[in-house]
Amino acid sequence: MYAIIATGGKQYKVAEGDVIRVEKLGVEAGETVTFDNVIAVSDNGLKAGADVANASVTASVIENGKAKKVIVYKYKRKTGYHKKNGHRQQFTKVKIEKING
Repeated sequence: MYAIIATGGKQYKVAEGDVIRVEKLGVEAGETVTFDNVIAVSDNGLKAGADVANASVTASVIENGKAKKVIVYKYKRKTGYHKKNGHRQQFTKVKIEKING
């Protein structure tokens, strides 16, 4: 059994027991979170749309952290223009406990 959920502007295919990294949720480690935006559920056939209106996915938060640093370097020749910028995306690591649907 698997489900497709949407959070943080992205979609994830999850099954019970999976550990995934999603955009930062603002929930402390050890707490539970419920994803109500379920797009599809597969259990002996795919259900989507109005069939999954009451479906939800329950997960427990493992940790909050930052991903590896990404360096963006812009450069234009002959003009002396260059710009260096770095970014570390924050994430929340969750473990899927139960798919209700």
